[in-house]
Amino acid sequence: MLQTEYEFTLPKGYVDGDGNLHQKGVMRLATAADEILPLKDPRVQSNPAYLTIITLSRVITKLGDLKDINPGVMEKLFVNDLTYLQEFYQKINGGGNLLVKVKCPKCGETFEEEVNVTAPGE
Repeated sequence: MLQTEYEFTLPKGYVDGDGNLHQKGVMRLATAADEILPLKDPRVQSNPAYLTIITLSRVITKLGDLKDINPGVMEKLFVNDLTYLQEFYQKINGGGNLLVKVKCPKCGETFEEEVNVTAPGE
């Protein structure tokens, strides 16, 4: 079965308006629409660098306790975290290797394993 969602932990974390820190999240694989539809957004048309903000807000499905992941949240990330998410996006969508937490079915021990996420046939 194809894994479509990947957990991550931000290096610094997003601090919401109440001062709560949100570091753990989930990013799903991007669809064609995730890459195409943001190009129509006027914010991207006036500033192409904004494409990253909108795309990440579409593919991040969870970030801490936040109910809504939107471009406003992405804008308030520390640069270190934004860079981390851009690299994470490339790893899970562009192929290569990804470090994921796995649990041994025999002994129950949890550890990190490097997984190749290159598309089949590449």
